[in-house]
Amino acid sequence: MISQDTATAESDGSAKKRVCYFFDSDISGFHYGPGHPMKPTRIRMCHSLVMNYGLYKRMEIFRAKPATKREMTQFHSDEYVEFLARVTPGNMNSYIKEQHKCNVGDDCPVFDGLFEFCSISAGGSMEGAARLSRDKCDIAINWAGGLHHAKKSEASGFCYVNDIVLGILELLRYHNRVLYIDIDVHHGDGVEEAFYTTDRVMTVSFHKYGEFFPGTGELRDIGIGKGKYYALNFPLRDGMSDENYKGVFEPVIQEVINSFDPNVIVLQCGTDSLSGDKLGSLNLSMRGHANCVRFVKSFNRPLLMLGGGGYTMRNVSRAWAYETGVATGVELGPQIPVNEYYEYFGPDYELDVKCSNMEDLNTPGYLERIKNIAFEHLRHVGGPPSVQMQDIPHLPIDDLMDDLNQDEDTIDPDDRRSQRLLDSRVQAGGELSDSDDEGEGGRKDQHSHKDDDDLVPARKFVTTTGIMNPGASAASHGAGPSAHPPTSIPTSLVTTDEMDVDDTPTEEPSKEESKPVDTVDQPQAAPESTAEEKPEPTAARPANDTPVQEKPMEDAGQDTAPVADTTPPAT
Repeated sequence: MISQDTATAESDGSAKKRVCYFFDSDISGFHYGPGHPMKPTRIRMCHSLVMNYGLYKRMEIFRAKPATKREMTQFHSDEYVEFLARVTPGNMNSYIKEQHKCNVGDDCPVFDGLFEFCSISAGGSMEGAARLSRDKCDIAINWAGGLHHAKKSEASGFCYVNDIVLGILELLRYHNRVLYIDIDVHHGDGVEEAFYTTDRVMTVSFHKYGEFFPGTGELRDIGIGKGKYYALNFPLRDGMSDENYKGVFEPVIQEVINSFDPNVIVLQCGTDSLSGDKLGSLNLSMRGHANCVRFVKSFNRPLLMLGGGGYTMRNVSRAWAYETGVATGVELGPQIPVNEYYEYFGPDYELDVKCSNMEDLNTPGYLERIKNIAFEHLRHVGGPPSVQMQDIPHLPIDDLMDDLNQDEDTIDPDDRRSQRLLDSRVQAGGELSDSDDEGEGGRKDQHSHKDDDDLVPARKFVTTTGIMNPGASAASHGAGPSAHPPTSIPTSLVTTDEMDVDDTPTEEPSKEESKPVDTVDQPQAAPESTAEEKPEPTAARPANDTPVQEKPMEDAGQDTAPVADTTPPAT
C-alpha cells in the first residue's frame, strides 16, 4: 500500500505524469527450459510488488492486444515470422534447417508457446508506443519488452522478436526523431543494426565491451550513410560503480538531447547491469540504475520504458518495481510488502539492491577519454534532421486506438464496477473517498474504544519482514498470502530451512489459462487480522460489494501480562 511507511511522493518539482502500464498475466506461464537463465516469471514478480506497493492507484493498467504476424513483419522477414509461428517442441525435428538458419537452438530454444510469448512482448511495446503518439499518456511501461538482440531474420541472446524496433517504427509514424537509450549490460545490437543507416533514430548504448556477448558496440561504430554519427556506443569495463556511471551517463545524454532534440525517448532498462547479476559484471545498485530513469524522465519528453536483461530474479523485480515508482512520482519504502513471491526476497526482505566490493576497472582517465570521443562524435550531428511531411500510413493498431472501448459489449452489465474500470482508474491527488485509501498519509483514525476499557495490550504481528520477533514461540519464514487467508499463521509455514532464493520454484511453471482481455491480476490478500489487531487496507483493488481483506499491523513486541486493576472500591 502507498502510505507514509511504504512510499512517499517525490517532490522534484516536475509535473505529474500520466502513466500507462502494460501487463499480461499469461507471461509467467512460459518457460525457456530447465537451467536456462531467462525466466519470464520475473515479470510477474515485479507486477506483484507493483500491486502490493499500491502503485496501481497512480497509473492506468492495460493488457495489450498480442501482436499479429502481419505487425511483426513490419521489421522481421515473412519467412522468419512464419517459422516462429509453426515450430513447436513436438515438430522441431522437422525444422532442422530452419533452426540453423534462424539461430534457434541453445541460447534461443524452442519451447511451448514461443510465438504467443513473442506476441505478448511485442504487443505491449507497440500499444505503448501508439498511446504515446496519440497523447494518451506521458510514460508507457512494458517490462515484458526490451528484447534488443533479435535481428530481422534470426533470434539472438534469448530474443526472438525485436519489440523495441517495432515500437520505434510505430513512433516514427508520428514523430520526426526518436532517441533510443540502452542501459543493459549487453550491447543493443539488434536495435542499432535496424536503424544504422537513418538519421531519424539515434541509438545510445552503455554496455560492457571486450570478450563479452554479443561482441559488438565498439566506440568506432557510429553508423553509416545518412545514419553516420547517429549511433553512439559507450564501452565499459567490469565493476562499473554508481558514481562513475552517473558521471558519464548524465553529461552524454544531456549532450545527445541538445544535439538531436528528440520528440520521444525509448529507454531499455535491462537490469543485468545491477550488482550480483548471474550474467552481468557491472556493479550498479538499484538506485544507481534508477537514477538513469529519473534523469531521462526529467527532460519531459514522451517516454517508453521497456524491460530487457536481468537474470537474478529477485533483483530484477526489485529494480523494475522501484523504477515504476520513479515513473509515477512515488518513492517506494524500504520494506518489501507481503506478496505471493515474498520468500524470494529473504533474508532481509528489503527493496534495495546494494553494490558489492567489486573492483571498478573503469579508471577516471579511461572514462574521460571515452567521453571526449563521444562528445566529438556528437559535434558532427549538427542539429536535428528535417523530415518531409507525408501522410501517416494506416495500420491495424489504428483501429484499436480509434475505438478503445470496442470490447465494451463483453463486460457483464450487472457488474457495477468492472475490472476494466478499476484498472483504468487513477487516484486523484487529495482524494479521500475510497475506503481502501483511509490509511494513507495518517488520515485513518486509529483510536479504539478498547484503549479506554481494555487494559490488556493488543497483540500485533510483523508483516514487513515475515519473521516473528526472537522472543516469540515460533518463527515464520514469511509465506505469502493465500486466496483463503487463515485467521492465524499456520504451523505448516514455520520452517528453519534456508531456501535458495536465486532459483525459481522446483515445479516448472505451466501456461496459464487465458483470461479476458480486460483482466489484470490483482495481488492476493494477506492473512486476516485477529479481533485485537488494528487492520490496514490491502493493496488489492476491491471489487464492488466484496469485503476488503485486511493486513495486520507491524509488530510491537510480545504479549504482556495483564495489568492489575488498581481502581479503589466504591464507597
